[in-house]
Amino acid sequence: GAALRRVRDMMHAAERLPLCIESAPLEDAVRTMNSGGFGCVGIVSNDGALVGMLTDGDLRRAFGKVDDGTPVQTIMTRAPKTVAPDTLAGDALALLSRGKITALFVTENGKPVGLLHVHDCLSTGVL
Repeated sequence: GAALRRVRDMMHAAERLPLCIESAPLEDAVRTMNSGGFGCVGIVSNDGALVGMLTDGDLRRAFGKVDDGTPVQTIMTRAPKTVAPDTLAGDALALLSRGKITALFVTENGKPVGLLHVHDCLSTGVL
């Protein structure tokens, strides 16, 4: 049942996405992360393509090694795992589980259109 739902039916849509430009200072990315409530920020290029992701884990690993003004691109995870809107929810959950990650950006033509968090899968009964 629920595992056959599409990601597009469960994802957080574009207007709620925590996004930051790759040249932004780390301080801006952390502020965006804190206000987003997902524990991550999608990092985009000037043309809006998803080029990376900044997670709580990235921040912990960088703690004490960088300052607030460091460009976010220096510590982000490059080429993060993504899914398409038509991906089956069960397949997306498997990717989250295999990668030991909690969130996936949903992309079309390389640009973020949504975000799927593991909690979305749990609350809709995909697990």
